[in-house]
Amino acid sequence: MADPEGKTTPTVPDPMPGPVPRPVRLAAILVFVEAAALAVTAVALLVLAFVHTSTRLWAALTVAGFALLGAVVLALCARGLARLRPSARSPIVVVQIIALPVGYSLGFQNGRFLLAVPMLILAVAVLVLLLSKPSREALDRVL
Repeated sequence: MADPEGKTTPTVPDPMPGPVPRPVRLAAILVFVEAAALAVTAVALLVLAFVHTSTRLWAALTVAGFALLGAVVLALCARGLARLRPSARSPIVVVQIIALPVGYSLGFQNGRFLLAVPMLILAVAVLVLLLSKPSREALDRVL
């Protein structure tokens, strides 16, 4: 863009390319829910690590730390999705694809349906929302 003196000034990209389609907004909300659930799990793991006698406290703290790190990453990706950042879609899709066999294993192989059913429902819902046509149109990159 040229100003009156003929100099070119760089243009700053618009932080919000347009209105956020409803499927993208719903997917971002669901991923925030997953991040919150993972944060609660991390806190519960920390409490259990200190309440119960553990011979490997460092291992329990490491697992809780990874759960907390996962919650932060999911929350950041959900924020990016809500801002229509195409780069946020891939990590979210990967996490949802990983959640499917984990949920299946929890539910059908270990009998923990109270944990498995919400995990499976959220994973399928987020994948369906992100693969819908309005989401793909809003998040596709121009190459």
